Amino acid sequence: MFFRIAAAAVFIAIAGVTNASDLEAGIEAYERGDYTDALEIFRPLAEQGHADAQYSLGHMHFFGRGVPMDNAEAAAWFQRAAEQGHVGAQFILGLLYDAGQGVRQDYAEATTWFRRAAEQGLADAQLRLAQMYDDGDGVRQDKAEASAWYRRAAEQGHADAQLRLAHMYDDGEGVPQDYAEAATWCRRVAELGDPDAQFRLGHMYYLGQGVLRDNAEAVAWLRRAAEQGHAEAQPLLGYMYYFGDPVTQDYAEAATWFHRAAEQGHAGAQFKLGYMYYKSLGVPQDYVSAYFWFNLASAQGDEEARALLNILEEEMTRDQVAEAQKLRP
Repeated sequence: MFFRIAAAAVFIAIAGVTNASDLEAGIEAYERGDYTDALEIFRPLAEQGHADAQYSLGHMHFFGRGVPMDNAEAAAWFQRAAEQGHVGAQFILGLLYDAGQGVRQDYAEATTWFRRAAEQGLADAQLRLAQMYDDGDGVRQDKAEASAWYRRAAEQGHADAQLRLAHMYDDGEGVPQDYAEAATWCRRVAELGDPDAQFRLGHMYYLGQGVLRDNAEAVAWLRRAAEQGHAEAQPLLGYMYYFGDPVTQDYAEAATWFHRAAEQGHAGAQFKLGYMYYKSLGVPQDYVSAYFWFNLASAQGDEEARALLNILEEEMTRDQVAEAQKLRP
């Protein structure tokens, strides 16, 4: 998480730097990988108080480019830039205090710097500030304040903030419960390809929660999430095809989705797949495979799987049991 967001802030900082002609040579050297030349240009400028150069020098120390990696030295340069209002430095300094990298971990200090960057409009900082209020880290927990900052980031198109805001409307945390508003934010993220949002939106269509109930839409969104490996969407699709609700019953399709979920360790899917091999539903009857999946589900505490495993052992030969026990997920 830190490095993904830090990279975004790096881009913001460098975008500002490229507009300063006296720093262009340093930027050009940096971009072609000539860190020694870049350092020779950035350091004197940073020492003269140029915030962009201070930020760039902090970045070089943090990632060990042209200098030994040194988080404490990086933090010192980010601090100097941040105090001059450099939004990228403010945000990264917040991350450093949050993680305790190069500085003593201090959630309150992290919150201070996230706030300063958030107030300048940086969506990543708005998200992190919202999370601090959401969790009560460095500030008194305040769901309403959290939702307000999530909204500011969400309105800038920040997908993580949009999804979190959808959950808050869904649960009525910090905002009045509003399933329609939850669905609106969830859709924005789902359309960007986020599997969690796709799963949630599919579930909302299935229940008619915040949207008109629409089984075709429900299955379409759940399938999109499942195809990306969503461990809850896959078994849900499996159950839909197994029971024929709200789709045409199709044991083979059910087995396909149970298999994909079972391979991710979903105990319910492991049990159901074992049962389908046991009863030849959508797959050829195969006691060895049935035993294998029942055994995995049983190990996770599934009592039905444990009961059927005992029954199945009575119907299997000793060689079949030995073969099943050798199998690996």
